[in-house]
Amino acid sequence: MTERRIGVYICHCGGNISDYVDVAKVRDAVKDVEGVVHAETSMFACSDGTQQDMIREIQEKNLDGLVVASCSPKLHLFTFRGVSKRAGLNQFEYTQANIREQCSWAHTDDRAGATDKAIGLVKGAISKTRESVALEPMAVRTTPTTLVVGAGIAGLRAALGLADIGLSVFLVERSEELGGWVRTFGPMFPHESNGRALIDGLVDEIRRRPSITVFTNAELTGKSGSFGNYDAEITIRGATPDVVHVTVGSIIVSTGFDEYEPESGEFGYGIDGVLTLSEFKAMIDGAEGALTYRGRRVATVAYIYCVGSRQPGGNEYCSKYCCAATVHASIEVGELDASVHQYHLYRDIRTYGKYELLYEESRRRGSVFMKFPDDTPPAVERAEDGTLLVRTRDTLTGGADVVIPADLVVLVTGMVPAKNEDLTKMLHLPVGADGFFNEIHPKLRPVETVVDGVMIAGTCQGPKTSTESVASSLAAVAQSGAMLMKGVAELDPLVAMVHVADCTGCEACVAVCPYAALSMVDVEGRRVASVDAAVCKGCGGCTSYCPENALDLYGSTDAQMMSLIESLTEVAVP
Repeated sequence: MTERRIGVYICHCGGNISDYVDVAKVRDAVKDVEGVVHAETSMFACSDGTQQDMIREIQEKNLDGLVVASCSPKLHLFTFRGVSKRAGLNQFEYTQANIREQCSWAHTDDRAGATDKAIGLVKGAISKTRESVALEPMAVRTTPTTLVVGAGIAGLRAALGLADIGLSVFLVERSEELGGWVRTFGPMFPHESNGRALIDGLVDEIRRRPSITVFTNAELTGKSGSFGNYDAEITIRGATPDVVHVTVGSIIVSTGFDEYEPESGEFGYGIDGVLTLSEFKAMIDGAEGALTYRGRRVATVAYIYCVGSRQPGGNEYCSKYCCAATVHASIEVGELDASVHQYHLYRDIRTYGKYELLYEESRRRGSVFMKFPDDTPPAVERAEDGTLLVRTRDTLTGGADVVIPADLVVLVTGMVPAKNEDLTKMLHLPVGADGFFNEIHPKLRPVETVVDGVMIAGTCQGPKTSTESVASSLAAVAQSGAMLMKGVAELDPLVAMVHVADCTGCEACVAVCPYAALSMVDVEGRRVASVDAAVCKGCGGCTSYCPENALDLYGSTDAQMMSLIESLTEVAVP
């Protein structure tokens, strides 16, 4: 085997690493490892200046492998692959050693131990790179069409954006009407646009574009094929269900959210006069003049925040939009009838960004805000005279116990994931601990999923305002356009491969593959496994399951991983 020429760069990360790891000692420990011809430290390996230095040294020293010891590959894998490409080095002969999250941040109390661990991690990365081979991305022809699943505000805006850049669109909505939750709203914060009017305008624009085909009362019920050329099965419900097959290059999932539904008795839910936030919003939007309930004028409203959010043992995440939505609703109530008394009972108010102005406006109009302790939430009951009583403790007044007689109690309910179990399984979408769909990286790849060509937008990804939902849908449009407009896309070659001579045709790998990327074919009279590289996601499940060890994984071959492990387990002999 030709002697390798590997360059190693150890990053200080501005102190995130060097405060807890002796980076100079790491450099000195690896500079003479077999195959290493250059080793240095840098303050910020990802900076433009250091990237240019890397490119120059790769070219001047004719390096054929690159190792960067820095932060998580989730942050800068593609950064340093780009450096490799610009320098003329094969991008798949680059390895990133994570000595920040896995080392310096994990062992802040043990500098010597963290340094030793970093040395081991870097040596392992060098060994893996030493066994690497040059790989080339797979070129895939793409269909200039996108399937958008879900026609709320995010889906509608995505469809329009795709059509406007020249892509054909199939828009699938499982209800009878387009528009989702926004269609049910009147004026919305902070722009005061009427939700129904906003949706009607978008639907009118949809109708004007012949490149958009809309299916209502329909669902995506099947997907086959591979990135760039997915065959999507759309089932249209009706007296006689119809099934349509379309070919699309990418899929944008924008299936929205469901509102948290309190359990019976939760904060008085089920008692007449205790409403959810959406029910109260509908009441406000339909009001003419003073606010009334059951024919009686409403004089006092009590809002209980964080119902269904930030609850230990329940939904522990913050739904984010609810505080601003409720404060905005209280301003609307004040505009209908300035004499209404309004009490806001909260854990914390999170009217982030410019929404803080709404909070200030609500206070100026007379809303009273009371902060209750986490361990003493408000209690709601009905008095003998029919009045609703809200009992709470206000930490802002020294922990005073307060009883509020109210005509209405509004439970500020948050967002929960829409019920999409079948779609999740069909598309192999990753789901977070909160039940919402997960992107690859919240900053660097905020709308992409681990499934090539499948993106997420809007509140299926997590709680968002309408403005944030539209922003994410346009990001998905840009990503789809970047992939499909050229007609050809590149896929990583880090997929499974079959050692045909070792395969016995047992089909164990076919059964275990979650992406249906493996099948059986005849080769010289033998039945052996075959990998569809465009479908394979490189998860490695088949390689570990094969009883004959006949499968391997490009980029993480048995030879690479064994070399890495052996480097990590080296023990000095005294």
